[in-house]
Amino acid sequence: MAAGRAPCHLPGPPPECAAIEGFVHATLEFIRDNQAWAAPIVFALAFGESLAVISLLLPATAILFGLSGLMGASGVAFWPCWIAAATGATLGDAVSYWFGYHFKDRLTHMWPLTRVPGLLPRGERFFVRWGIAGVFFGRFFGPLRAAVPLAAGSCGMPHLPFQLANVGSAIVWATGILSPQLLAGFAFN
Repeated sequence: MAAGRAPCHLPGPPPECAAIEGFVHATLEFIRDNQAWAAPIVFALAFGESLAVISLLLPATAILFGLSGLMGASGVAFWPCWIAAATGATLGDAVSYWFGYHFKDRLTHMWPLTRVPGLLPRGERFFVRWGIAGVFFGRFFGPLRAAVPLAAGSCGMPHLPFQLANVGSAIVWATGILSPQLLAGFAFN
């Protein structure tokens, strides 16, 4: 074993995983105790989850999925959170699209995209291969979620088809991320 390294058999998650897990739990506790803040927090999480690069740093999916359980158990209102999630996701993708549309070839030389050099090329390959369907389905594939709108903008996709795919996918995504545990709660009550 290398000097200074802990043995591999130590229990518990790595410190960065524990920090993320703590953030997720703290956010869910805050929402449970302050339900009036649920929709604004959901909006911010969905918006951040849809922004290029920011989405890689924000554990929004875990928080939103956990929130769906709170909706069934604690009475957090579904519809305001659903509207906030769909709106935040739509606006996040719109900002990423706008950024790509206006900065095109300069994107690869801009921070923070210089820190994740493979992000934009992966998004571009996905977008070029699938077009408008790629914008719709890209939202459901982790890191591509924010890279595809950026690529669509940089490739010059017309605004209206982009927004149709953007809004449609945001509605489906918001439903999919917030409904499962809520529905499970109703099924077992």
